[in-house]
Amino acid sequence: MPARVAAVRPPWAIESGRITIEGSEFPIDQAQLPNVHVGSASARVVYASPTRIAALVPSGLEGGRTPVRIDGVQGEPVVDVAPPFATGLHQVDNPVFDRDGNLYVTYSGTRGQEVPVSIFRVRPNGTRETFSSGIVNPTSMAFDAQGRLYVSSRFEGTVYRVATDGSAEPFATDLGVACGLAFATDGTLFVGDRSGTIFRVNADGRAGAFASLPASVAAFHLTVGPDGAVYATAPTLSSYDAVYRIAADGNVTTRAGGFGRPQGIAFDTAGTLHVVEALAGVSGLYRLPANGGPELVLAGPGLVGVAFDPRGGIVVCSNDTAYRLPPTS
Repeated sequence: MPARVAAVRPPWAIESGRITIEGSEFPIDQAQLPNVHVGSASARVVYASPTRIAALVPSGLEGGRTPVRIDGVQGEPVVDVAPPFATGLHQVDNPVFDRDGNLYVTYSGTRGQEVPVSIFRVRPNGTRETFSSGIVNPTSMAFDAQGRLYVSSRFEGTVYRVATDGSAEPFATDLGVACGLAFATDGTLFVGDRSGTIFRVNADGRAGAFASLPASVAAFHLTVGPDGAVYATAPTLSSYDAVYRIAADGNVTTRAGGFGRPQGIAFDTAGTLHVVEALAGVSGLYRLPANGGPELVLAGPGLVGVAFDPRGGIVVCSNDTAYRLPPTS
């Protein structure tokens, strides 16, 4: 039987993401490992067996559906490569989309650092523009039902409401190390204090404790699901952490376990939960179906956030770069 490539997994990747080429009779008993190409660029092989070869997606690719091949081996499947969409960022949680498909990203900075621009707006064509300044350590963002943007400052323990002209005013204060934000359908705002508390904030900005989670070494990340529950990640120094589900009464259960440093979390337009895992070697975007275990759908190192735009596109972010995939249909 001749050597043959059958598939590439996961289906999406960014530069330096680890993809696995599956097949049969791969020629690994030679003096050198087989040459792997993603598009026209050579990819570094990091693992090889007769049926599986793992390689890192090279940088500089144009993006889109990109063929993958092994020299001398039949078969040429494709991986959808997400090219850089916005750079020069300091993102520590999910970016967010508004109703018009504009993407909002942060430059968070080091603790207490006052940066020239706190929030950038990136138009659908990739044009980046200054949106808001003066918020120290902008961390997490969320839009309410009226389309107003809210952003947390982990340095000040404050959530700001940002007007359409970029001006900001305090909405809720004294929230600890304020990180993750998520709105319920009734307008309640949930705020994650990474020292261990999830706050519930009403329309007047008054906050009360809602639930408790283990303290985090990074940011709390929150989203509200179609079932009305709050879902959260809180990476710790443990080897593995959970994705939590918090019911309306504040009861905390585990939605999924076994993640290494889970970060950004969001539901796609079909209502399926996704979570970013940052652990070296297995980092990427995972889909958590209602039944079955987590599925790696996008490979990429150092990811911290994910967002789904109203038209079905996807953006994933590392600390300094946002990458975009168009709608799949």
